[in-house]
Parts: sequence; structure tokens; C-alpha cells
Amino acid sequence: DDWLKEETDLDVAETKYSEKLVGDLKEMDIKWTGTRKVTDYFKFEVKVEFEIRKLKQVEITQNGKKIKTNEGSVKVTTKGTLIRDYQGKFEKDALRKFTRSIYDKWVIPSRIEQFEGKLIIKCDEFLNQAKAYLDIEGKK
Repeated sequence: DDWLKEETDLDVAETKYSEKLVGDLKEMDIKWTGTRKVTDYFKFEVKVEFEIRKLKQVEITQNGKKIKTNEGSVKVTTKGTLIRDYQGKFEKDALRKFTRSIYDKWVIPSRIEQFEGKLIIKCDEFLNQAKAYLDIEGKK
């Protein structure tokens, strides 16, 4: 979704969408994956998973008007991964793999920590935008 890319600066793809009826209740499972190239070596990956259970249509009164909306339980989880060498440049032979291990362990550990901190912020932003989307959709 374009709004999500604008808000989080991640390229977002829906990797799963399924829904099924259980009696008169609906269950939905939705997964989104957002990625962003940070450098030629690092890439952020943020995964958001929605588990929606016992979803049903209800009628409520809001501002003196009856409106139809949905009621159910929603569990939202996020997971962030800092992907190193996402292009596989250091995986081509044993010497490059060894060089990568030295690079990761001794040359850039503070940079890794810095990017992991930024990734935590991205996960929080992504989760907040997902919750805002659910709130907006729930009020339609």
C-alpha cells in the first residue's frame, strides 16, 4: 500500500491473505513484509502478521446513528531483521566468507548496533501504522 510506504519508507508486499468462515464468524490471517536497502551491505526487513479471530458484523449506535461495523479479536506482531550481505557478495567462496566474519565481528559492530536501533524504530512505526489502519477501517 502506498500510504504505508510513505509512512514507513519501506517497500511493502502482502505475502499472505487468507480468510475462512467458522460458523457465522470469520477468521483472517494476513502477513506483510516491508524491506528497505540501507547500504550496499545492509537491508531492513520488517514482517507484520495479523491474526483476526471471531470477526462478525455488528450494529452500533454512534452519534445517534446506527452503523454497521465489525467486532472481533486482532493480534498484531512485528519482527525486524537486519539482513547483512543481502546481495550475497561475501558468499561466493571461503575466503570471502572468512572476510565477512572478520568484517562483521571486528570492523563494523558499532554500525550493526546503530542499524539494529534504527530497525527497532522502523518496526514500531510499521506496527503503529498497521494499528492506525485497523482503527480507520474499523470506523468505516
